[in-house]
Amino acid sequence: MSVSDDERMLIGGEWLRARRGASRPLVDPATEAAVAELPYGDAADAQAALDAAAAAFPAWARKTPYERAALLHSAADLIASRVEAYARRTTEESGKPLSQSRGEWSNAPLYLRFAAEEACRMGGHWIPSRTVGRRIDVSYQPLGVVAVITAWNFPVYNVNRAVASALAAGCSVVVRPSELTPRSAFDYARAFVDAGLPPGVLNVINGDPHEMGQALLADARCRKLAFTGSVGVGKLLMDGASRTIKRLALELGGNAPVIVLPDVDVGAVARAAVSAKLRNAGQVCIAPQRFIVHASIAASFAATAADAMSREVVGHGLAPETTVGPLISAPQRERVEQLVESSAARGARILTGGTRGVAPKGYFYAPTVLDRLEPSAPVLREEIFGPVMPIVSFETLDDALRMANDTEYGLASFVFTDSLKTALAVSEGLEFGLVGVNDWYPVAAEAPFGGMKQSGLGRESGREGVYEYVEVKTRYFGGLG
Repeated sequence: MSVSDDERMLIGGEWLRARRGASRPLVDPATEAAVAELPYGDAADAQAALDAAAAAFPAWARKTPYERAALLHSAADLIASRVEAYARRTTEESGKPLSQSRGEWSNAPLYLRFAAEEACRMGGHWIPSRTVGRRIDVSYQPLGVVAVITAWNFPVYNVNRAVASALAAGCSVVVRPSELTPRSAFDYARAFVDAGLPPGVLNVINGDPHEMGQALLADARCRKLAFTGSVGVGKLLMDGASRTIKRLALELGGNAPVIVLPDVDVGAVARAAVSAKLRNAGQVCIAPQRFIVHASIAASFAATAADAMSREVVGHGLAPETTVGPLISAPQRERVEQLVESSAARGARILTGGTRGVAPKGYFYAPTVLDRLEPSAPVLREEIFGPVMPIVSFETLDDALRMANDTEYGLASFVFTDSLKTALAVSEGLEFGLVGVNDWYPVAAEAPFGGMKQSGLGRESGREGVYEYVEVKTRYFGGLG
């Protein structure tokens, strides 16, 4: 299998093979079979992309926000018209059910349109001076060349939320998507090229994570690096960014608690919890993970969840009946297996699942529910990133908040209650950047996304996300009479 014309990297407006000619197969995690051959570059390709982005930046930054917005709207229109074709390719590389890939692509234009309009409102302001004859004003200027390194679990969303804001603000961009799911980023970039984006403003490369990452970190022309991935890699990037005082945006995962109070419809919340937990086979940074359920309803919640889990259909994401696809790779499945097995060895009860999936090929793992867990159980302490639902009980709200906040992560959290007073109290006590109150999906184009503690730095999306891609300039004018 050779690299085809429509499976190449975008550098400086051209679709290119890797400079040294290397390529690697793209594997469907549901079949373990190669579906395409993609270029696999190294530091030379990253350097070429940086050169192109740096060359393109001045002209792009000089465009008015209205001109940039028009291009983003055009790209959004093209993406909206290509959802079905693009979604199938995303499912082939990520394994997620086709309906979820459609949803990811369908939401992409919302982020582009919001960022485009928000950049048009970024007007700066004037500050009244204490001194007669002096004027002070504040304006915003594009940051410069931005690098975006993303994870495989949302190959469109992870790229789009950063690129939309960066382009709208006037930055040029180099994207290094995960080598497991790069084709979605190629398709995303193709929409911009077809919309007329000037060459070099957006570049997408694929290849060796370490070599490319080091090239992006070392170049002082790259003013910011936005990263989605593990805490370990995030810390390495923080160390590397010190060499050029590079700005960072880090989204480093989570361990989201779900506090369920006894005043809810237990069956309805449990069934909805299963749907939320199994989105992308649990491979979601904001996925509900630790279910902290009031003792009076814990048994009923667990039984209903286990029944709902057992009814889910595991299979290839392109099959219409599939509700749960595979995990992304064999190492990821082995990690999930180990978390469940080690927790069971410490006394946890497996109510359903706990085994590999439905086919001899593919990285499947059965939807799983666990209860009777110790506080030290690995499925409570570590980010699972799989279709596993651990359930623990609590007696008082203080106990629930203590358990919820007992983690190094601080990305997403959830609380389910019919009491507004309780919702306010619990949501204010949760040490997380995102709180879903009776809401399983706390994410939107118009709202900031990001976490506390070791879940990362900075915010993407919303007004705050656009402002992350500008420099603030303060001017002082004296002697004005």
